[in-house]
Parts: sequence; C-alpha cells; structure tokens
Amino acid sequence: MNKKQTSKTVASKASKILKDNRFSKDSKSVAGSALSQTKTSKKK
Repeated sequence: MNKKQTSKTVASKASKILKDNRFSKDSKSVAGSALSQTKTSKKK
C-alpha cells in the first residue's frame, strides 16, 4: 500500500485543472491521479 498522499494545495490545483476546459486530456489525467491519492475524510 502506498502511504504517500497528495497535499491539500496540490489537490486544490488538480481540482481546478479538472474543471477548466483549457487543459489537455493528459493534464486532466495527471490531475485525476493526484486527486485519487488524497486522503478522504469520512464524516458521519
């Protein structure tokens, strides 16, 4: 299991890339990969 996680700053930028149509498909793929490695908080 990979214990490395994406920082909040990188996750925020990755989210903006995914929402912006000016970025290429490859850029969005990398951004999605970064977001998939973020720590998720599960609220009940």
